Amino acid sequence: MEKITVVVPCFNEEAVLPTFYEKITEIKNRLSEQAYLSLLFVDDGSRDGTARILSELAENDTSVGYISLSRNFGKEAALLAGLEAASGDYVAVMDVDMQDPPEYVIYMYDMLKRKPDLDCVAARRITRRGEPPSRSFFAHSFYKLINKISDTKITDGARDFRMMRREMVDAVLSLGEKCRFSKGLFSWVGFHTGWLEFENTERVAGDTKWSFWGLLKYAFEGILAFTTAPLVLPLIFAGMFLTSSVVLTVLAAVLQVSGLVTAVLALSAVITFCTSAILTAMGIMSSYTSKMYREAKNRPVYIVRRRGGNL
Repeated sequence: MEKITVVVPCFNEEAVLPTFYEKITEIKNRLSEQAYLSLLFVDDGSRDGTARILSELAENDTSVGYISLSRNFGKEAALLAGLEAASGDYVAVMDVDMQDPPEYVIYMYDMLKRKPDLDCVAARRITRRGEPPSRSFFAHSFYKLINKISDTKITDGARDFRMMRREMVDAVLSLGEKCRFSKGLFSWVGFHTGWLEFENTERVAGDTKWSFWGLLKYAFEGILAFTTAPLVLPLIFAGMFLTSSVVLTVLAAVLQVSGLVTAVLALSAVITFCTSAILTAMGIMSSYTSKMYREAKNRPVYIVRRRGGNL
């Protein structure tokens, strides 16, 4: 019988874990005649009772395994840990907060079985109901921006929630970078992906772990990971500031003759523009340099504190 491994990253999800486990167990039972479904939870350094609940689930259910990381390394690290430990012929990735509809696991498996040309079935949100308007605006803007400046196209509304064949999982794991942006990696490796659309649903319990600034940082990481277009910006800014400096210099000279402006003020304006251009260029290049520094250190993406259950 084919095996499906469902990788579920968790961080402080004590409130929602029982509900998720109950629902995913229903899905496991519905699939029992077609495939064996196992659950692989990754505790990303939770500070509540998440680790305790996962240990109890693993003791009482042989289809449950878990990995506890030594601290909070972030969702990307937890996702990588899960993918590396997953042993299924098919590997699904989903969140525990019930915003990823568990019943879609069945639909994904069915699509992959019916369509041998598909290597992956992924979920895509067609609405962002329940989200603050500002967050929805910036999310749409991010997808538009990265798809314009990057060769790797990322579908607007795409979730990490997906099911992949083993060949695609192995391809994703073959990418050795430390600074990971999974949405981009899933797209970059290629393979054929089918999409399931659904409307946004809110968490059933607990609070979101993504703040606005956290999402903004995540988006910036994605841009740095999949395009070098920002490195061209210093040249553009340099041309703009050079043109502005020439215009201001000529204007200051004309006004100086009329006695309306001092040479010191004109010079200050020119220096300010030039300094801004230099700082902008340095900021962009330092961002890429910092990523190279992190890669060069070659530290592990995560550290495992404990493993348990069926891995």
